[in-house]
Amino acid sequence: MSRSRQPPLVTGISPNEGIPWTKVTIRGENLGTGPTDLIGLTICGHNCLLTAEWMSASKIVCRVGQAKNDKGDIIVTTKSGGRGTSTVSFKLLKPEKIGILDQSAVWVDEMNYYDMRTDRNKGIPPLSLRPANPLGIEIENFIYLQERDSNSRSIPGSTIEDISVVWRWVLFMRSKFSQKDLEMLFHGMSADFTSENFSAAWYLIENHSNTSFEQLKMAVANLKRQANKKSEGSLAYVKGGLSTFFEAQDALSAIHQKLEADGTEKVEGSMTQKLENVLNRASNTADTLFQEVLGRKDKADSTRNALNVLQRFKFLFNLPLNIERNIQKGDYDVVINDYEKAKSLFGKTEVQVFKKYYAEVETRIEALRELLLDKLLETPSTLHDQKRYIRYLSDLHTPGDPAWQCIGAQHKWILQLMHSCKEGYVKDLKANPGLHSPMLDLDNDTRPSMLGHLSQTASLKRGSSFQSGRDDTWRYKTPHRVAFVEKLTKLVLSQLPNFWKLWISYVNGSLFSETAEKSGQIERSKNVRQRQNDFKKMIQEVMHSLVKLARGALLPLSIRDGEAKQYGGWEVKCELSGQWLAHAIQTVRLTHESLTALEIPNDLLQTIQDLILDLRVRCVMVTLQHTAEEIKRLAEKEDWIVDNEGLTSLPCQFEQCIVCSLQSLKGVLECKPGEASVFQQPKTQEEVCQLSINIMQVFIYCLEQLSTKPDADIDTTHLSVDVSSPDLFGSIHEDFSLTSEQRLLIVLSNCCFLERHTFLNIAEHFEKHNFQGIEKITQVSMASLKELDQRLFENYIELKADPIVGSLEPGIYAGYFDWKDCLPPTGVRNYLKEALVNIIAVHAEVFTVSKELVPRVLSKVVEAVSEELSRLMQCVSSFSRNGALQARLEICALRDTVAVYLTPESKSSFKQALEALPQLSSGADKKLLEELLNKFKSSMHLQLTCFQAASSTMMKT
Repeated sequence: MSRSRQPPLVTGISPNEGIPWTKVTIRGENLGTGPTDLIGLTICGHNCLLTAEWMSASKIVCRVGQAKNDKGDIIVTTKSGGRGTSTVSFKLLKPEKIGILDQSAVWVDEMNYYDMRTDRNKGIPPLSLRPANPLGIEIENFIYLQERDSNSRSIPGSTIEDISVVWRWVLFMRSKFSQKDLEMLFHGMSADFTSENFSAAWYLIENHSNTSFEQLKMAVANLKRQANKKSEGSLAYVKGGLSTFFEAQDALSAIHQKLEADGTEKVEGSMTQKLENVLNRASNTADTLFQEVLGRKDKADSTRNALNVLQRFKFLFNLPLNIERNIQKGDYDVVINDYEKAKSLFGKTEVQVFKKYYAEVETRIEALRELLLDKLLETPSTLHDQKRYIRYLSDLHTPGDPAWQCIGAQHKWILQLMHSCKEGYVKDLKANPGLHSPMLDLDNDTRPSMLGHLSQTASLKRGSSFQSGRDDTWRYKTPHRVAFVEKLTKLVLSQLPNFWKLWISYVNGSLFSETAEKSGQIERSKNVRQRQNDFKKMIQEVMHSLVKLARGALLPLSIRDGEAKQYGGWEVKCELSGQWLAHAIQTVRLTHESLTALEIPNDLLQTIQDLILDLRVRCVMVTLQHTAEEIKRLAEKEDWIVDNEGLTSLPCQFEQCIVCSLQSLKGVLECKPGEASVFQQPKTQEEVCQLSINIMQVFIYCLEQLSTKPDADIDTTHLSVDVSSPDLFGSIHEDFSLTSEQRLLIVLSNCCFLERHTFLNIAEHFEKHNFQGIEKITQVSMASLKELDQRLFENYIELKADPIVGSLEPGIYAGYFDWKDCLPPTGVRNYLKEALVNIIAVHAEVFTVSKELVPRVLSKVVEAVSEELSRLMQCVSSFSRNGALQARLEICALRDTVAVYLTPESKSSFKQALEALPQLSSGADKKLLEELLNKFKSSMHLQLTCFQAASSTMMKT
């Protein structure tokens, strides 16, 4: 039989997974013409027709049942279309089973219990019988909310009475939030109209986002009608279901008559009697199950009540033992509170038992007073503990003035610590003089220096940011004197502020309890006035010892001979290095700042400022001297690794060494508030300028040393050549040995970079750090560098140009060649080709090291060759026709080949050489000359490529 419609097709389900009895919405095509047309609905093989609710031909709502399969299709069967198909599937999740006696963190929905035995619902009616549409209007479309991040928005209304406001907000918010966003917006609310936390706005967004406002007005009218029906009371409800009540009454009467008949006809008892017996047994079973639990609960309640009663009445009897325990634990607040409570309750008692136990309490409190006083005067002790003990003693009404006793003990303790610290370090230095290096012995400097870090890398990139190479191991090798000053300042800064705060608290009375403050206020004010001068002397004595001990360790020459034994006694011959002096300066500065915050008298602070200035000046001098010594050793660290620009790491190491030194002096040269400039004195300016010039000249001397270093002294085991610098003729061989010419080239390349970049950068660094006399430093350094550069350049030109120039004359007259009697020219002779090959070899050697040096070197070589060639041509007495053509061919070939490196001097030499030759008279000679020149250039094209590349490069530049 043919069907009038296409088979149903399910194209979507939401959600696509869930536990049994999850409400799902099925979407598709041809899902039926009405509720009666829907005759079958299975999800994962389970019949869901009982809970199905047909909404439209493209939408069905139902609940998923208990299916055997974990995942399956959704099959819809209609009368008009038959059995359908599905393009989607549903995944059935297994719910967590919770027994009736199991504990659960959530409420178990017992109303919707599904009976698997009878395959019917014993709870609330199926979905088709529930009021799923409380508004009385059709739910238009299911809203698919898109996932997106959004800020939380407050909802303008959440009640049906404010439906117009809510709806305007709903239209604005539609399709803007996901389910997760809605849960965050309506925190603690629900879209389920049966929930106690029902949110009307959420319900409208989820079910009526496409409903018009006119339809919502109709829904409001429906709700009002339903509310009016409920307000009529139970009478109206009875009227509406009167027939049901009559039927129920008849059924109950019939059951009653049947039960009476059963009771009279059967001996074993009536049905109600049996039912009663069953219920009684069930009740007894339940009591048996929970009797033990309820019994334990009653027992725990009774035990708890008994303990509470005992706790209230045993306070005094347990107090002596509790006091001892709390004293052992350090809970003095608890002891004092218990003592005050017992004193108020039992201090005037007449009961003998209470008197006896209260006397025990007083005995233990007296012992506590003695213990607290001992702890107060005990050193070391923190300010918090001191205040705490003083307040405890005040609360316990201890006689005397424990606070002033604490101040005096603390003053003596600080002085003792300072001198003991110095004696300990001096003793340790004498016992182990080599344990901590003084760091000024440059040949035995165990702490990693700036250059030590630079030599660990294969090459350094110029322009990179400076990073200190000093690792953390140097802190474990701190010199005794620096460690002493650091320890001394830490000691003072750890004790003096608390000492000062203790005095302030003593003055304002915050050390004492409120009762003690009121009772002893007048007497304490007299004591403060009398003891103010005594406390000032204490502070002055501490500051005097601090400054003298610091000078004795860092600047021993600045203290008098009479004080050397008390504040000095270090007996060291070496001075501290700049790094350690800078570290000491920072330490003293921090001490000064902390003392300023304590409002120490200005005269003592000025003494510390003078100490800081002397340390800063000395630190600058020592650092510059140390830098010059390190630069002397740079020649030993040259690795001869050439980069793309023909430079080694040496210029960068030199710059980084100076930058490192200046960086270490940055904090020293910087003037803190109240400090004077290091360069304030003219004498200091002159000494710093001379030391800076000395650093530059030391490095220039290192370069000169490297250029003349014997081959046997060069460490070439780690040499490498940059892959971007081609070794055209094997100038650096496989054994990576360097010739003297290659060393000269590398040093020349470094000199050029120093002149153009490094020295200027160093001058900027000097200016950045406010050095004086920078112009003088730059001028003297540049003059020395240019002198070395010119000297090395002349040496290299002499090494390379002389062999080429010397080979010209023997090559010209080889084989008894005579300009007067020679054959017609057939090409450029071999001597010129050999000279060109030698020039190319020079080009390759220079190009391998530095491209920028090629024009400078080849120009001088070409000048020497052209000058020699001009001399040789002028020495010839006469030329034959063929000789003149041969000479012109060779001169022009050489001139054209090295045209890019011609200088005014070499051009003049070539011109003089050509003028010494007879002029070409015939056109045939000119044509032959041009043909031979082209033939030469063509045959030597590969060899002459380097000159063409150089030409294009020079044109670009």
